[in-house]
Amino acid sequence: MTKLSEGTIEALSNGTSVSDAVLQLVNIRKLDGGNGPSRFRVMMSDGRHTLSSFMLSTQLNHMAEENILAPNCICNLKRHVTNILKDGRRVVIILEIDVIKPAKDVAGRIGDPTPYTEGQSKGPQSAPVPEIRPPLQPQNRNEAVNRGLNRDFGKKAPSVMPNTPGGSSKVVPIASLNPYQSKWTIRARVTNKSAIRTWSNSRGDGKLFSMEIVDESGEIRVTGFNQEVDKFFSLIEAGKVYYISKGSLKIANKQYTSVKNDYEMTLNGESTIIPCEDSCDVPMVQCDFVSISDLENRDKDAIVDVIGVCKSVDDITRLTTKSNREVSKRTLSLMDMSGKVVTVTLWGEEAEKFDGSSQPVIAIKGAKLSDFGGRSLSASFSSTLMINPDIPEAYKLRGWYDKEGHAMDGQSLTEVKGGSGGGNTNWKSLADVKTEHLGHGDKADYYTCVATIVFLRKENCLYQACPSQDCNKKVVDQQNGMFRCEKCDKEFPNFKYRLILSANIADYGDNQWVTCFQESAEAILGQNAAYLGQLKDSNEAAFDEVFQHANFNTFVFRNRVKLETYNDESRIKATVMDVKPVDHKEYSKRLILNIRKLAANH
Repeated sequence: MTKLSEGTIEALSNGTSVSDAVLQLVNIRKLDGGNGPSRFRVMMSDGRHTLSSFMLSTQLNHMAEENILAPNCICNLKRHVTNILKDGRRVVIILEIDVIKPAKDVAGRIGDPTPYTEGQSKGPQSAPVPEIRPPLQPQNRNEAVNRGLNRDFGKKAPSVMPNTPGGSSKVVPIASLNPYQSKWTIRARVTNKSAIRTWSNSRGDGKLFSMEIVDESGEIRVTGFNQEVDKFFSLIEAGKVYYISKGSLKIANKQYTSVKNDYEMTLNGESTIIPCEDSCDVPMVQCDFVSISDLENRDKDAIVDVIGVCKSVDDITRLTTKSNREVSKRTLSLMDMSGKVVTVTLWGEEAEKFDGSSQPVIAIKGAKLSDFGGRSLSASFSSTLMINPDIPEAYKLRGWYDKEGHAMDGQSLTEVKGGSGGGNTNWKSLADVKTEHLGHGDKADYYTCVATIVFLRKENCLYQACPSQDCNKKVVDQQNGMFRCEKCDKEFPNFKYRLILSANIADYGDNQWVTCFQESAEAILGQNAAYLGQLKDSNEAAFDEVFQHANFNTFVFRNRVKLETYNDESRIKATVMDVKPVDHKEYSKRLILNIRKLAANH
């Protein structure tokens, strides 16, 4: 029979901290969380006494909901924190607990425990724990919706500030914070700090900033408005540790944050933030890394933490948003030990200052997953980007990449259109494309190859298209000097020439017919469509010569292949997405790496 840790209940009731105590769960009861998450109240036994003043932290709710924690199971209480209520009673918040023996394997209650009551004004069986909520005492207009804040919020700050853990407010873990407790202080590291953002509407103007903070138990998002922006923004530095007390807690709006906490904090007029010098034991960041290969199984718009080596990086580009604001953008390719590669987009200042030339290890907390073109990631303003972070995962990844990962091409999850960072990853020979049956699946496949133009079909390669900027539909010659576009339902006095070029490309092992549209066709022929249209109408010999010159040139092709069916006949359709001249230095480097990799396998 499993031996329980006798004396644990008495120790916990007297405020003594214990760890790795073996207890039996006697009863578990769900409390109504109102607008917030439900809480679970637990009665535990050490074989001698029972105590009902245990509460599960909300991060462990799933253990109760999935019936992992059930009456009679034997548990190992690994981590907890004791909160003192206003009437002096203690509530033990369970932060980490393991089930040693499930309820089905336990015959019943161990021993004959009695309720522990010594030192308590009321027996714990009837003691009202935090489900009783005092009336709302709003701190400012932003907090008027916070139901159930404790009355102690808004009172005068303690005279002795908690600049050490022995201050007048007990230093508690972030995981134990909830709106029903008062006089707490947390010690946490700022992992991400936003810029000041402003707003203006019919109710007036305002400004805010937000930050994400972490300690060994968890993380939480903190927001400051107006006066708190003036008071705290310049004080706070990302990466530094602070004592923070007297913030207002409310249910987190998951629409605006990826932080894994059911609550979020708002700074108010009574809040204090004090730098902490002794900060070495506070973690730098808390990440729940997802393997790049696992991104294919995640839902669109999921917020994930990823880590990988920056295999390649694109030059910065600038685009104009709908609100006529110019934004900087940069894409990079991230590869991890799964051998898969994903394209990540950086924005704004992060994009401008990013340097991936040394192929650093990149960790991104809170990246957004997109299904545009396969799978890709975007690091928004609320994401945290860390370059060569001082964490075990980064060292492991660095060692793997330097030893063997650098020789791998990697398989891209992102279907790259154009010369984006992940574009030249899924290298294949034309024979590989056929033997591996690329394009036969539900989705199109993308690959990169080095191939030579061996034949260009110049017949019907040009067509007269609608002159509208965003329309490339073929126009109908009305034979009266006007050209009609059915899509736009308009007639125009002119048209523009566009290219659809059919080409046969070959490498050392096989050949393939591909279709090249405007940009890729112009790159292969070395002339634009308008000039070629003029030649075709005025100088047939010069037109033919353009095609002769284009033959037997070698390019790097990025192709899309998909099985398509016409009149009950299925065949592979290959489309050129991007074409570039061969960079012989990079090409030779890749061939050398392949030779080394093959030699190592023999």
